[in-house]
Amino acid sequence: MAKKGKMNYFTPDEVSKMSIEDLAKQQVIYGIEDKPPLGESILLGIQHYLTMFGATFIIPILTASAVGFDGVDTARLISLMFFVSGLTTILQTTWGNKLPIVQGGTFSFLPPMFVITGTVIANGGTSNLAMQQLTGAIIAASFFEIIIGFTGLIGEIRRVLGPITIAPTIALIGLALYAIGFDWLMQDWRIGIVTLLAMIIYSQFLRAKNRVFLLFPVLLAIITGYAFAWILTLSNVVVEGDAGYVSTQILKNSPWIAVPKPFMWGAPKFTTSFIIGMLAGYAASMIESVGDYMAAARLSGAPTPTKKVISRGIGMEGVGCLVAGIFGTGNGTTSYSENIGAIGLTKVGSRYVIQIAAIVMMILGVFGKFGGFFAGMPTAVVGAMYCALFGMIAAVGMSNLQFVDLNSSRNLFIIGFAFFMGLSVPFWANTVSVDPTLPLWQKTLEDILLTLAKTGMAVAAICAGTLDNLVPGTREERGLIAWHDVMEG
Repeated sequence: MAKKGKMNYFTPDEVSKMSIEDLAKQQVIYGIEDKPPLGESILLGIQHYLTMFGATFIIPILTASAVGFDGVDTARLISLMFFVSGLTTILQTTWGNKLPIVQGGTFSFLPPMFVITGTVIANGGTSNLAMQQLTGAIIAASFFEIIIGFTGLIGEIRRVLGPITIAPTIALIGLALYAIGFDWLMQDWRIGIVTLLAMIIYSQFLRAKNRVFLLFPVLLAIITGYAFAWILTLSNVVVEGDAGYVSTQILKNSPWIAVPKPFMWGAPKFTTSFIIGMLAGYAASMIESVGDYMAAARLSGAPTPTKKVISRGIGMEGVGCLVAGIFGTGNGTTSYSENIGAIGLTKVGSRYVIQIAAIVMMILGVFGKFGGFFAGMPTAVVGAMYCALFGMIAAVGMSNLQFVDLNSSRNLFIIGFAFFMGLSVPFWANTVSVDPTLPLWQKTLEDILLTLAKTGMAVAAICAGTLDNLVPGTREERGLIAWHDVMEG
C-alpha cells in the first residue's frame, strides 16, 4: 500500500487481494492516478456517466421541447450531448484541471435558453432559427469564460473562498433539484421506490458483502429500475400513456448512425441581448465549478486545486462550451456534480476511469439508436438517482463546516443566511418576469440579474462570500487556518 498525503491508495493488484471488509473501510480505493483493469475501468466509467444521465438526458429534452423538436430530433440531441460530453471530458481531464470530473450540460444555461428560444418562437421563428440564435449566444459568450479562466482571473476567487463560502455553495448544488427529485420518483412510485431501495441496499448494506456492490451500486440500481419498468411494460401493468411505460417508438424511428456535424441546425446567429443574457448562465456555471473542483479533489484524494489548476479548469470549460456551441447542443458544458457523488459512494476517484468512459461515450454518441433507447427511460428512475446522489453532494458540502468555529454567532449567521437565501431567492425569482416594454438596456440588465437569482448556488456563494470577507472575524474563527492545513495536506 502506498500513501500520498493523508489518503490511502492501492494498486490494482493490491485491491484484488483485499477482502471486501477491508475495501469497504477505505476512504479511497482507486486514487486519481490509479489505473484499474480495462474491463473494470469501462464499467466504473459508464457508471459515472449513468449517474449524470438525468442531466445529460433532461437538458436536451427540455431544449428540444422549448424549440419544438420532434422525437427523432430530440433523440439526435441526446446522442449529440453524450458525444460532446465525452469529447470535452477528454479535454478537461487531459489538459484542463486534470480532476476526475465528467463534463456535460449545465442547468445554469436553461433560464437564458428559455428566454432566447421563447423570444424567437414567439416572434414566429422556426425551431432551427431558435437553435441558431441559441448556438450564437453560447459560442460568443464562451470567450468570456475562456478569458476569465486562462488569464488567471478566476484563480483570484480562491483567495476569498473559504469553507464558510464553499460549504453552502456545494450543498446548494446538491439541493438544487430537491423540488423535482421525489416528484420525478413518484411519476411511477413503484418504479421509483424499487430503484431507490435498490440504490440504498446496494450501496449501504451489500457493499461489504460483494465487490460488485461496492464498486457498481449506481449502475446496478439503474439497471434494476429500468428492468423493472420493462417488466411492468411487457406485462401490461403499465400501458402507453402511463408515466412508467417504456416506449420503443422513438428507438424505431431513430437512425442507426448519426455522425455529429458542426452547426447541424444551421449557421449560428449572434444577437447582443441574447449573448449578454447567456453570460449569467456562464457566471453561475463558473461559481458552481469552483465548488465542484474542491469536492472532487477532496473525495478523490487529489491535492486541493491551486489557483493555476482552477484557472486552467475554468478556461478549458470555456473551450468545452465553445465546442458544445459549434456542435449545436443548445447548451454548454460544465463539471458535473453527479459523478462527484458517485466518487463518494464508490470510492473510485481515478482520472483514467473517467477518460475511458469519455471515449466510450463518444463512440456511443455516434449511434442514433443510443439516444433513442435512453429517451424511453422512465422519469421515475432518474428521480430516484437524484434523491440518492444529490443528497451525497449536499452532505459533502456541509462536511466543510468541520473546519469552522460553529460556536461563533458570526459564522452561524452567515452560513444560515446563505442557505436560506440560496433556497428562497430562486423561489421568488421563478415567480418574476421582466417587463418586455422596458428599454433594452434595462431589460437586458434585469434578465442577467434574474438569471443569477434563479441559481441557488450562485446566490449562496455571493451571500456567503461577501459576508465572510466583510464581517470581522479571525482566520481561525473562519476556518481558514485549518482549511489550509488540511487541504494542502
